[in-house]
Amino acid sequence: MCGIVGLFLKNPALRSTLGRYFEAMLVGMTERGPDSAGFAIYHDPAGPGACKLTLFNENEGYPWREMGGQLSEALDAEVEVEHKANHAVLRVEATDAPARAWLKRHHPEVHVMGYGVAMEVYKDKGLPREVAAKYGLAAMGGSHAVGHTRMATESAVTTEHSHPFTAAADMCLVHNGSLSNYNRLRRWLKRRGLEFETDNDSEVAARYFAYRMAEGASLDEAMEAGLKDLDGFYTLTMGTRDGFAVLRDGIACKPAVLAETDDWVAMASEFRGLADLPGVAAAKVWEPEPAKIYTWTLGDAA
Repeated sequence: MCGIVGLFLKNPALRSTLGRYFEAMLVGMTERGPDSAGFAIYHDPAGPGACKLTLFNENEGYPWREMGGQLSEALDAEVEVEHKANHAVLRVEATDAPARAWLKRHHPEVHVMGYGVAMEVYKDKGLPREVAAKYGLAAMGGSHAVGHTRMATESAVTTEHSHPFTAAADMCLVHNGSLSNYNRLRRWLKRRGLEFETDNDSEVAARYFAYRMAEGASLDEAMEAGLKDLDGFYTLTMGTRDGFAVLRDGIACKPAVLAETDDWVAMASEFRGLADLPGVAAAKVWEPEPAKIYTWTLGDAA
């Protein structure tokens, strides 16, 4: 049993409050996931030709600035480093592919939690309130966020096994449920050149959707394919640079609730995750239908 939440602000005037409201949503899912928690937040995008990397090393004293200097020299690009507990966000005046390749070769002890232009990913062991406070979620602004509270059933309780899982630039996934065919899907994806960092079934789902989209599928088309290829019981939420999406399997035994106003749209595993949102009493509230894809984008909100 886990908890998932997502918040998309349709009203740009609310973006400075995203972290404050989203923290309450994440903490509201504590009883569904006390082992670890994480969130991806979309804000403060890098400039043209630049990227952001969210990195993790369990040592809070890791020499991030020294490593950032090495990366800057190797890529001949400016690198800014922001250190947060055992994470760091690097702003690199280069695209993410050469930066990630350099990290893999020269610093295998560093894990890439997220990358892209707008997305930052923070996740860690501990109660959701502790994780949110550790990384300063309440003070963050942005357009949208997705998050997860984990009660481990399929794999170890580690930071790496926590959600969200990133599988492509500015794309991540949080998942409540279990996949019965994830080992077969992992082998299928490995034969097509994909690499994995954990034995978590949710990472398989994330990389599956990334693979479909890399083939040219839209987000809706990738999720439609997932309904055929992902065998199990699940509710999942995906974040992208432009918005987020919600999908339940065809049986829909994993709980989910959606709510929408003129200012925002939100989802949570239980209504208590939505209870502190402004105007929720007047919101349209409904249970997402089985096997139906729900998406919202910044273009739609403009």
